[in-house]
Amino acid sequence: MTSDQVTAERLIAAPSDRIFAILADAGRHQLIDGSGTVQGTKSRSEPLSMGSTFGMSMKMGLPYTTKNEVVEFEPNRRIAWRTTGLFGIIGGRTWRYELVDQGASTIVRETWDISRDRQRIFLRRGNLPRTTKRNMERTLERLAEAVEQA
Repeated sequence: MTSDQVTAERLIAAPSDRIFAILADAGRHQLIDGSGTVQGTKSRSEPLSMGSTFGMSMKMGLPYTTKNEVVEFEPNRRIAWRTTGLFGIIGGRTWRYELVDQGASTIVRETWDISRDRQRIFLRRGNLPRTTKRNMERTLERLAEAVEQA
């Protein structure tokens, strides 16, 4: 990994507002998660907006929870949240989705940004960046399937 970001991109055959509606609903993130780690929200899902916070139940071997705060928000164009865990002791990575409307289709770019993560040095090593990219590609595939069914 030569930078603090990993990106995956896909053209999805749907307008950006339909895609954004799924991304801005934390309760639907389990449906699109390509890593298999997202287990669901910690409480009732409300539409996300700038500054929203939401908790997620996760599992990677062992169960854990994350706290997420929406740090970027442009309806139908961009949404990003910063993830922390263990009462803010770990984490700080940002998950960002950028949507470029192409009419009947939308280019969706997902980015894993660890530039503000407390464990950045460790996250850049080994297979994690490659694994994360594969998982993001699966997420975008699942997002395309979810928007077809919506």
